[in-house]
Amino acid sequence: MSSEEIIALLPYTGPFLFVDQIEELGDSYIVGSYTFSRESYFYEGHFKGNPVTPGVILTECMAQIGLVSLGISKLAGQDLAALKVAFTSADVEFLQPVMPGEKVTVVSEEAYFRFNKLKCNVKLLNAQDEVCVKGTLAGIFSTK
Repeated sequence: MSSEEIIALLPYTGPFLFVDQIEELGDSYIVGSYTFSRESYFYEGHFKGNPVTPGVILTECMAQIGLVSLGISKLAGQDLAALKVAFTSADVEFLQPVMPGEKVTVVSEEAYFRFNKLKCNVKLLNAQDEVCVKGTLAGIFSTK
């Protein structure tokens, strides 16, 4: 399955799509990127005069690339027309802020995938390859 096919199958659209590119894809890992536009709606009030990317948005970016995109690739060969995804858990640690206009890279490695439940170890890096967020994400996939 190609990167373009995976992105097309994601159940998100703008302004809530946080995947620009999938750069690497293996059987048990994925690397993708996203650039946070300075004009994104969530910067307007977070924080006054000093906007930073909200942690929930960073977690969502990690989930879209590191969990859902990897999950879609693992389901290749199945009929994904009725794909549903349920985000089941997140345990993340925020280490550095991500500023408006920054490009981030998400690196995810599968911890396990069984019974259509995927658990991943994910990290979000800035352009200097510094870890901004790291943690474990899990979700369940249904194709029915």
